[in-house]
Amino acid sequence: QVQLVESGGGLVQPGGSLRLSCAASASISTIYTMGWYRQAPGQGRELVAQITNGVVTNYPNALKGRFTISRDNTKRNTVYLQMNSLKPEDTAVYYCNARDYGINSWGRGAQVTVSS
Repeated sequence: QVQLVESGGGLVQPGGSLRLSCAASASISTIYTMGWYRQAPGQGRELVAQITNGVVTNYPNALKGRFTISRDNTKRNTVYLQMNSLKPEDTAVYYCNARDYGINSWGRGAQVTVSS
């Protein structure tokens, strides 16, 4: 299984931006779906964004226009999540996910806190 490490989390004020990165231990060029999920305290894990290796993206309606996922299948083997116009309700631990036949890998998560 590919190992994933998230980075870029932190504390940001409402209305601010953050970019999360997810570095993979191996090539992700053949992994069909890379995604970001989040989990707020006391809540279940929810989808934030997905991108296929054909660069087709998928977002929940509530996040469209504020969040953007992208992937770099070259030597960087990294997936990004650009988050703009952040709100306090975006506060959560954000997890990177790699999914394909026989693969379902998760990172350890990155804390994002939106607060003034």
